[in-house]
Amino acid sequence: MQQNKENQGKIMDTKDYIERENKYLAQNYHPLPVVLTKAEGVWVWDNDGNKYLDFLSAYSAVSAGHLNARIKKAMIDQLEDMDVPSRAFYTDKLGAFAEKLCQVTGMDKMLPMNTGAEAVETAIKAARRWGYEVKGIAEDQAKILVVDGNFHGRTTTIVGFSSDPAYKKNFGPYDGGFDIIPYGDADALEQAITPDTCAFMFETMQGEGGIIIPPKGYLKKVQEICRKHNVLLILDEIQCGMARTGKDFAFQHEIDKPDGLILGKALGGGIYPVSAFLARKDVMDIFVPGTHGSTFGGNPIAAAIGLEALNIMEDDKLAERSAELGAYLKDQLEDINTDCITEIRGAGLWIGVDIDPDVVSAREVCERLQHKGLLCKETHETVVRFAPPLTITKEDIDWAISQVREVLSDIADRHEAA
Repeated sequence: MQQNKENQGKIMDTKDYIERENKYLAQNYHPLPVVLTKAEGVWVWDNDGNKYLDFLSAYSAVSAGHLNARIKKAMIDQLEDMDVPSRAFYTDKLGAFAEKLCQVTGMDKMLPMNTGAEAVETAIKAARRWGYEVKGIAEDQAKILVVDGNFHGRTTTIVGFSSDPAYKKNFGPYDGGFDIIPYGDADALEQAITPDTCAFMFETMQGEGGIIIPPKGYLKKVQEICRKHNVLLILDEIQCGMARTGKDFAFQHEIDKPDGLILGKALGGGIYPVSAFLARKDVMDIFVPGTHGSTFGGNPIAAAIGLEALNIMEDDKLAERSAELGAYLKDQLEDINTDCITEIRGAGLWIGVDIDPDVVSAREVCERLQHKGLLCKETHETVVRFAPPLTITKEDIDWAISQVREVLSDIADRHEAA
């Protein structure tokens, strides 16, 4: 499937595409050196026709598979009727999407946005305003507790409470209002809460941090603590929600529901940016006309796609698939006997593999797997993330494991020889 494309009379090759991006784009990403041009299901192809198994799924955004036929149809059908009228008017699609999302999560109300970071910003505004108007915190004194290793997006407010210096360096000054506590430590939460604490916000399971799973019982314990102190429990499930961890939502592994929930990525079916903040009625009711908004948030295209993404999650039993195939993938990875791996963590089809930096970098592992036809991505230089579309088959996983096994064996032989 050679795709010859011309640019100013010249046939473009891989090097040309990469050089053009590097010339005209800010260098805020470090992509693997592959130029993708086509996608279908769990597979993608590059400009030279080479086929790859996608083991990243756009950081969980493509959980239903690339160009899912039902998502495409929902989008195209909606485009036959209406595009973006803004929230200045009611539409026939947004209410149905909101109703479905509240039903599957157990939450009372939702506020639609576009990107995950926008939904996080919405949660922050809601928590602070609730703190002042409902809890009675003095003006401008509200505090939100967050955790070490957090990743909630890239806005200046959000990076201001990151514990990673690389995410925040030279983007200040920051507005404050956040205190960082250890992740997975319920006692630290209890000790950090003050009368000015309005919310505790964290990822139910950490994605960018390296697929970090909290200790069993942690979520249940922090819910009890938050209720005891009248503090909102707000969970960020932008990556770990929508069936990724073996449940429809990661919080369902331990609790009934949080006070606030942040969703994105897979909610847009891998095709369109759709996000939402959901919360208890008393939390959401602090928003009145003029206090928050988004021109594109909740538009009919987004609503149609979001609704279909939820229907697919249920109809295709994606959570059950994720639980079953994720356990199989983790077992197969643990059977690999190699000095390259120091730890394997995960939930469902969301697995982090710690790589021994004295043997090889996680980046090199990803580059070598790319040459084998398997696409994944490193995080924090020492972790390789495996998060394929939830539509993957056992046979696809077997093929992927064979590539991982071969790459790690070659690396271990090289290290031993050195």
